[in-house]
Amino acid sequence: MLTILFDGVAYGMLLFVLACGLAVTLGLMNFVNLAHGAFAMAGGYVTVVLVNRLGVPFFAALPLAFVASAAIGLMLERTLYVHVYAKSHLDQVLFTIGLVFMAVAAVDYTMGSQQQFVLLPEILQGRIDVRGVGVGKYRLLIIVICGLLSVALQLTLTRTRFGSRLRAAVDDARVARGLGINVNAVFASTFAVGSGLAGLGGALGAEILGLDPIFPLKYMIYFLIVVTVGGASSITGPFLASLLLGIGDVAGKYYIPKLGAFVIYTIMIVVLIVRPQGLFGRVTSR
Repeated sequence: MLTILFDGVAYGMLLFVLACGLAVTLGLMNFVNLAHGAFAMAGGYVTVVLVNRLGVPFFAALPLAFVASAAIGLMLERTLYVHVYAKSHLDQVLFTIGLVFMAVAAVDYTMGSQQQFVLLPEILQGRIDVRGVGVGKYRLLIIVICGLLSVALQLTLTRTRFGSRLRAAVDDARVARGLGINVNAVFASTFAVGSGLAGLGGALGAEILGLDPIFPLKYMIYFLIVVTVGGASSITGPFLASLLLGIGDVAGKYYIPKLGAFVIYTIMIVVLIVRPQGLFGRVTSR
């Protein structure tokens, strides 16, 4: 049971890093970016090419995947996304879904349709036994990296001047500009970091989840469930929701294999019945 709990926590941490960029853009920037999974896929394929084909060390490929995804996100934000911020959510959904299908076609053409995995170094393969509990080395690395990232992200958004400027720009962009805040630069930086985190999540998850051209469509629902269950008004909500969903998904697939895939949806339904705004979402008055 403890081994299942450990694997569930690792899976939940991975879900958080994959979805936290969407939580930032949706919760703080009020922008529905359903193409978020495409940036995760980009980071995963960058890691596959660097490690499997070019022989770059795995630990060196992780920051490169973050930088590559952040650069792609920044380029698209300045050229495409910036024109959709003021549009309705329906327009944003249609626009980003279109980008997803374009990314799927491009990856299928360039990388092929077969599923690919990252070759891990020998030091990260296998398990270690800790008082009878099987601890996967790679999953332990995921927990450590994702835990540090979640703390850093929360502190950045709540304790730094950049976080204050971001919240001010979201609340009232016109007043923020009057106070001397470069709203465009704040939004661009936020979007780039969110895209980079998605790419890092894709790089870390490539060995566990596998990579194929339909990756953004396959895991889009998971990103949305994490943000919906946790609430989009903070980072704490999606973090706890990721742990809850990760543990529930792993335990469900182990104990009730025939119904395990439905556990994560059952948790979502129960949470939303009790708290429609999510675990840490703000209650809005009508």
